Amino acid sequence: MAVLRSVMFNVVAFVLTGVMGVGALPIRWFMPGRALAYARLWSRLVLWLFRSLCGVRVCVSGLEYLPKSGPALIASQHQSAFDTLVWMLLLPRPCYVMKGELTRIPLLGPMLVLTGMMPVERAAGARAMRLLLAGTDKAVADNRQIVIFPEGTRTLPGEQVALKPGIAAMSSHTGLPVIPVATNSGLFWGRNAFVKRSGVLHVCIGPAVGPAKRVVLLEEIEKSWRALEQDWVQ
Repeated sequence: MAVLRSVMFNVVAFVLTGVMGVGALPIRWFMPGRALAYARLWSRLVLWLFRSLCGVRVCVSGLEYLPKSGPALIASQHQSAFDTLVWMLLLPRPCYVMKGELTRIPLLGPMLVLTGMMPVERAAGARAMRLLLAGTDKAVADNRQIVIFPEGTRTLPGEQVALKPGIAAMSSHTGLPVIPVATNSGLFWGRNAFVKRSGVLHVCIGPAVGPAKRVVLLEEIEKSWRALEQDWVQ
């Protein structure tokens, strides 16, 4: 059953993405200001398919810690493509820190630029950090809520990796605290996994930590993640 559901989801999501990718052309040419709303619609539809076809119930806790408006820094665990979609529905004006190569994907890439996402060329070294902070300034001035995945790549459920320092630099640079988020999304939509599993997917949002020195802040984010993970372990 899981395989059949996964086939249906992957096929329908692929077709939907292709159709909406083509449909985005008039948005890019004539209504660039509607790009974020269009991206939110696509995310909503893909996640609806995921829940409906794959038998997944999404449980979000800690919404009271998210801002209703204004700039914010969200440090989320990253296990799945799900994590790159859900924030479109949870935040008023999301801005993702993402790999720069994503902007070069046909149809999708130009829309990511129009929606105001923050591409970072990770191989650029010190220049990448300068660009990250410049992009952070722009997003904060535009009252965007910045979502960053400090692990740097998708990880397996329960896997622990050293966090990248970018989130600490952003917090120190802006004076904003960091809102930690833990998830078990990889159990249901695994990294590069064709089969999607049913069950209860948790997105657990915790109270903000910092600002603090880099080492302290990264430790606080890790500590918060471990505490939030108890929501689905129990």
